[in-house]
Amino acid sequence: MRITVIGTGYVGLVAGTCFAESGNTVTCIDIDAEKVRKLRDGIIPIYEPGLEELLRRNVRDERLFFTTSYEEGMKDAEIAFIAVGTPPGEDGSADVQYVLAAAKSIAEQMKGYMVVVDKSTVPVGTAAKVAETISAHTNHEFDVVSNPEFLKEGTAIDDFLKPNRVVIGSSSERAKRIMDDLYEPFVRTGNPIIHMDVPSAELTKYAANAMLATRISFMNEIANVCDLVGANVDHVRRGIGSDERIGSRFLFSGVGYGGSCFPKDVKAIVHTADQNGYDFKILKAVEHVNELQKQLLFRFITDRFGKDLSGKRFALWGLAFKPNTDDMREAPAIVLANALVEAGATVVAHDPEAMEEAKEIYLGDKIEYANGPMAAVEGADALVLVTEWNEFRRPDFDRIKASLKQPVIFDGRNIWSRTKLEAMGFEYRGIGR
Repeated sequence: MRITVIGTGYVGLVAGTCFAESGNTVTCIDIDAEKVRKLRDGIIPIYEPGLEELLRRNVRDERLFFTTSYEEGMKDAEIAFIAVGTPPGEDGSADVQYVLAAAKSIAEQMKGYMVVVDKSTVPVGTAAKVAETISAHTNHEFDVVSNPEFLKEGTAIDDFLKPNRVVIGSSSERAKRIMDDLYEPFVRTGNPIIHMDVPSAELTKYAANAMLATRISFMNEIANVCDLVGANVDHVRRGIGSDERIGSRFLFSGVGYGGSCFPKDVKAIVHTADQNGYDFKILKAVEHVNELQKQLLFRFITDRFGKDLSGKRFALWGLAFKPNTDDMREAPAIVLANALVEAGATVVAHDPEAMEEAKEIYLGDKIEYANGPMAAVEGADALVLVTEWNEFRRPDFDRIKASLKQPVIFDGRNIWSRTKLEAMGFEYRGIGR
């Protein structure tokens, strides 16, 4: 098939590259000329394992193209995916102006029947607005389909190429057949293509992320209770996770969730509920718990060192909101680093991928940046683990102890053994242990 993808952000770039990998001819459109130039040269703006190699191969084999021109990008296209940003407003609503602008541009270039797919995460009712926008600018036939993405940063390529389900919202049998044909190579192992009405498809993405966010906040609350009563959240997690009705995924306690999806999508579904006269109490509590959890490590630190941290130096391992990404949107590390600096501390951080993001966007020169994890620890009063990168899981603790001014560790992701570290002479504080 000939496919157009509007937007080369995280979703658009992964989708366009993976569609090309399955043999389609894909043209991605973006208004940023410099970004398009770099993509043509195989330089990607995000860190996602496996994506750069896949993109370069498909550009080389002339299945994947990049342009700033709708006229060029839409030529002979059968399907157009809208994968532009939907940033949250102050009230939590998703801003769909870029989606509708893309719909207008698509309509102006249509030469015949086309399937227009909302791949961006959009609130219920957006497909209807897209259809209205297109109808106002073309007389050609078209169908609007809702096809939400379920990509996890760090594993997005596998998630796309081997999806556990594909959700398609459409009332058009013609559009359904085309979408089935497009996705057939990705579901050959039997995972389902789930057809549903458009509003249900639009809501499914929000509901999925809201459920996962709820599990995280719930376990963080359980961890806080464990601290109060002397229980161990790791034992509780294994005990409940073995129940097949619950399962073991997303039951790890920590310092709160972040990223581009969970915070934004929880706010969006709360806003949708409010607009329709419903008070979504559980999700409002999920948000509140998450904001408090992001402050937990700072409270642990001030409980140990006092509220005035002048003259203290803290090593932060991890800045990204999760491993295997450079994404720092809503990252707990931002909250912690700012709080430490405001309390007078010096912060020196290391992250395998996110330090440029931190320097350019989120923290600037408020903190120091170390070239390696051990360089961050040298001369620090304590080590604080914020992101559970694999390279942090089995460090040289003897060297860490010798490098620290005081043998103090705050483990914000519970990746290390409290028993082992205390036997080595460390003061250890985890979450719910």
